[in-house]
Amino acid sequence: MNFNPEIIGLIGGFLSCITFVPQIFKTWKSKSVEDISVHTFLIVLASTIIWIAYGIFKDSISVILTNIVVFFTAIVMLWMKWMFTEK
Repeated sequence: MNFNPEIIGLIGGFLSCITFVPQIFKTWKSKSVEDISVHTFLIVLASTIIWIAYGIFKDSISVILTNIVVFFTAIVMLWMKWMFTEK
């Protein structure tokens, strides 16, 4: 039986993709962004860009797709931080 390690990557990728989902829902519901760190999500954006590039070089669809999704969840969090911060 041949085992494809890409399956492990896809499972790990799925879990990474949903990492910020509970925070997104909580923030959307409460509209409270006081404790959200912009720096954390900027680091996430930078790291996902690097991981996407790595995934392209390694031809790893699990790395590419995971990091595209995580990139957009970080964008959503930054958008909510901007949107819900009192001006």
